[in-house]
Formats: sequence, structure tokens, C-alpha cells
Amino acid sequence: MAGRGNFSSKIGFIAAAAGSAVGLGNIWKFPFEVGQGGGAAFVLVYLAFAFILCFPVMVTEIAIGRRTQKNPVGAFSDLGFRNWRWLGIMGVLAGFLILSFYNVVAGWAFGYFIEMVTGHFEIGQHFGEFTKNFVKVGGYGLIFMAATAFIVSRGISAGIEKASKILMPSLVIMMLGLVIYSFTLPNAGKGIEFYLLPDFSKITLPVVYRALGQAFFSLSLGMGALITYGSYVGKNDNIVSSAAIITLADVGIAFLAGLMMFPFVFSQNLPPTGGPGLIFVTLPGIFQSLGPVLGIVIGSVFFLLLSFAALTSTVSLLEVPVAYVVDEHKIPRKISVWVIAALIFIIGIPSLLSNGASDLFSSFITYPGAESATDFMTFIGHVANDTFLPLGGALIVIFAAYVWKKHNLNNELEQGFAGFKGSFVEKFIDLSISYIAPVVLLSIFILNVLDRFFGVQVF
Repeated sequence: MAGRGNFSSKIGFIAAAAGSAVGLGNIWKFPFEVGQGGGAAFVLVYLAFAFILCFPVMVTEIAIGRRTQKNPVGAFSDLGFRNWRWLGIMGVLAGFLILSFYNVVAGWAFGYFIEMVTGHFEIGQHFGEFTKNFVKVGGYGLIFMAATAFIVSRGISAGIEKASKILMPSLVIMMLGLVIYSFTLPNAGKGIEFYLLPDFSKITLPVVYRALGQAFFSLSLGMGALITYGSYVGKNDNIVSSAAIITLADVGIAFLAGLMMFPFVFSQNLPPTGGPGLIFVTLPGIFQSLGPVLGIVIGSVFFLLLSFAALTSTVSLLEVPVAYVVDEHKIPRKISVWVIAALIFIIGIPSLLSNGASDLFSSFITYPGAESATDFMTFIGHVANDTFLPLGGALIVIFAAYVWKKHNLNNELEQGFAGFKGSFVEKFIDLSISYIAPVVLLSIFILNVLDRFFGVQVF
């Protein structure tokens, strides 16, 4: 596999994989899921799922990648199971679709950074007008896709790893600064109390369901991103400890996002159940209330932080189809990157248009039993995030446990972890990928399909 490239160090791999996991799901989606899920109770369930279910799936994906040194499609063939290539193809397609709409939201974040720098706090009051402006939002999205493609085109160590080593520490520093500042705001204590003191009566089946979905999505599982990154990992690296650190980094960033967000929200006596609009509609007004100078500084840093988080994820999403084309079709990396990035941007145009710019895409489909139409971007999210990812994750662990067989997986995990076999960690991973993960993830997949596409609400 000469010429594929590799991460130059374990730290480089952890930074890149953590960057893949850390994204808009942590900083944009996690706080509003916590708000709607009842606060601290949701956080506890989320943390439990991240380690009991998601960590073993992550270990499995990385191990398959390292064992084969291939992309998600080639990996199954290399293991001797060519008839499982379709699972890798589904993962590549999921990454392709997710990036097509994820880049739109990333463009919003970058656009808001520009608006904050120039002191246009009123953008939050005109979010609908902002998303309708196809030329402006499309321009921001194009810049973001170009930045993503530039990093990926430079390869593994000189591009993805180097960028991750800069972006991830910068992201943490900015978050810590905003957390410290948010603690000084009036009523910050109420926000922290909501976030950290659980009311166990809030733990209902819908909360458990949403917490699991949030944990799985935020860790970039089920679409082959970590099989791809695993293929660039050295044989002597400890996959289990790396996956544990990546999981800790991911939930740690999400945790910091909540610590930052809820003091801001409670300081303005706003409801924590604000939903997806919390960041793009509510926060600019909060920043404006801080005064012209401080508001510009805090607002700019926040949306720069959001842009950095999005960039570390868009890089990993683009690398999945790029690795497939480079490995399987032998097309040079630079050509593959720019052609695929252009194609994904074009496929993302309906998502760009689906937030008010086009009636067709803004009211794209009406699900059975739904009272109103669903826009194109949300529909693609339902197909890729809510359907392909849990199904892909379930099938990957079923493959590892029952087709490739656990002893082969364990042999791979023992490399770099001398005491792995016979340890509690081995037994825990075996239990999770054999029984817990397949049952839970297939249940999530079925519930999502019934809810999203057939209007059958189980809860």
C-alpha cells in the first residue's frame, strides 16, 4: 500500500479521529438535545451509551481498518468476504450524503463568524432571510468545501494530521475561554444546576432513544470514517486506548459545550428547550447584549469555534469517498479530492435551497401521518444519519462478531496491547459487539424507519 500515507504518530491519529468525532453534533446539536431531554438526566444517559455501546463499535471499526489497510469497501474484500463490500459502499454513500448537507450548516457557521466580526448581531433575528440568500450562503459553503478539500488533498500526515493538531487544541482553548466567561454571567448558576443536577424522573424512553442517537452520531460511527482512519494507523499502536481517548475527547467537548451554552441561555432568562435555533437565532442576541466590543469578541470566537469543529468533521467525511476512489480505482489523491468535493457540493445544492430559497426543496416530502412537509436537507439527514448510520453500525459489529469472528478481531486488538486477551476489556468488547450493540442499533434503525418514513411513533 505504498503511497497511501499513514499518521506519523499515535497523537496524530487521536487528534484526527477525535476531530472526526467532534463537530457540529457536539457544539450545535448536543446542547439543544440536552435542553429538550431534561438537562442532566439526558447527559448521564448519553455518557453511559458513549462508553457501553459506542466505544466497542469504534474499536471494531478501527481494527478492521488497520488489519486491512484499506477503505471501507476494500476492507471487507481484503478480509476474504467480498460479498460484504455492499456494507462498505453504504458507508461511503452515507459519508457522501452527510457531507452534502453538513457543509451547508458549516457554511452557516462560517457565515455567522463573518457577520459577528463585522458586528451584525441582528443576523439572529433574520436567520430565515440569511438561509434564503442562496448566493451568500452558497458562497460560504463553497469556501468551506474548498478549505476541506485543500486539507484532504495534502494527504494524511501533511494534511489531515497537521490540520487536526492545530484545530483541535485551538478548539479546546476557545471553548475553555468561553466556559470561564459564561460562568461570570448573572444566573449562570441556574444554567449549571440545570445541566449538572439530574432529575431522574426525566429519564423516559424517548430521552434514552435520543441520547443513544446523539452519542452514536457524534462519534462518527457506522459510515466507515473510522475504518478509513484506522487504515492509516501503525501496527504497534494500542487501538483500545486510542479509542478510549477519542471517546473521552468527544464526550468531553460535548460536555464543555453544555457548560458554555446553558449559563449563556439562563443569563438571558431564556428557555433551555430552544431547539436547533438556539445557536443561530438566540445566541447572536445574547452576544449583542454584552456590548459592541465584548459582543463582537465573544460572538466571533464562538462562531470561529463552531467553524473549526465543523471543519475537523468535514475533513473526515470527505476522506471516506476519497480513500475509496484512491484505493479501488487508483486515481491520484489530488484529482480524487477536488472532483469528489465538487460533486458533493453540487449534490448539496438542493439542501442549500431547502431553507426558504426554493419552495420545491423547502417542502420536499410529506411523510405518512405528518401534518407538514419536510425539507430536502432534513430528508437527506433522515436517510443518511437516522437510517444508514445505525444500520451500518449494527452490521459492522455483526460482521466482526459472527462472520470475521471475534478471535480474529481480538488478535488484531492484541497488537499494541499485550495484555488484551483474557482481560476485562476483551470480555466487555466481546459482550457489546456480540449482543448489546446489534440489538440496540437494529432497534434504533427500525424505530427510525417506522417513525420517519411510516409515521408510526412507538413512544
